Amino acid sequence: MKTITTTALLLALCAAFSAASAQVTFNFSTGTPNDLIAMASRPDSSGKFEIEAADDFLLTQATTINSATFTGLLPNFNSSVAGVTVEIYRVFPRDSSTARIPQVPTRVNSPSDVAFASRSSDDSTLSFSTSVQSLTFTALNSVQPGGIHPFPNQNTGGNGAITGAEVLFTVNFATSFFLPADHYFFVPQVQLENGDFYWLSANRPISGAGTTPFAPDLQAWTRDASLNPDWLRVGTDIVGGTTPPTFNAAFTLNGVTGTSTAVPEPSTFGITGALALAGLVLVRRGQRKAQRCAD
Repeated sequence: MKTITTTALLLALCAAFSAASAQVTFNFSTGTPNDLIAMASRPDSSGKFEIEAADDFLLTQATTINSATFTGLLPNFNSSVAGVTVEIYRVFPRDSSTARIPQVPTRVNSPSDVAFASRSSDDSTLSFSTSVQSLTFTALNSVQPGGIHPFPNQNTGGNGAITGAEVLFTVNFATSFFLPADHYFFVPQVQLENGDFYWLSANRPISGAGTTPFAPDLQAWTRDASLNPDWLRVGTDIVGGTTPPTFNAAFTLNGVTGTSTAVPEPSTFGITGALALAGLVLVRRGQRKAQRCAD
């Protein structure tokens, strides 16, 4: 009986890991960009520190993300794109330390300390293309390099209006993201040969044709290398004011749900693999015990 039970356990674990199910198209969109704010977001490079801007999305079942788009400003229109990185974070306190005293007003509903998964053009795990939407687009406010400060000096009001070319980035993941059902943050970073990329805001709450409203819809967050591992709310903490604004960011995600061919992210694989191994050990023990009884 024990052999049957442990075998069933192993089969169940394997089924949870790779059971075949119907693939259903997944699409998510926060809508078209608006002119409320533009947020710097770039990887670290020679002479430049890292800046991350993040906005959230919700998955109610395991999903494979194959492609994405995001829209931002290139103030220096003649600057070529040197690289693109996309990171996925879970919501704090996942993947985070709760023993440390934060240097921000709150970490509630922020991205976690470290990324859950990432893809980059540097290692060919993603490819990208760009499309100019408008040669001249002005965001009424911005968070620029040097505009992110720890508590109690986080409230700067923003760095003011910024103008540039509105550019749509289309990203295809050569190595797809496989994400279990959870609440996540999407973080795109663009490295330019000259100047900086600014991610444009979108309506909050999410609204408009083709959008994907959900709840709870968290506001956009940001941090730079000096604030890491903490994050600030772009509207509530940095812009501030008597009635602080809150922002989403303009992006879309595309993929499939219920896929049996996806490869889990390493952190997920480690947990599942450990459970499967434990089940296999129980099966082996049960088989040996059954053999001794037969002898």
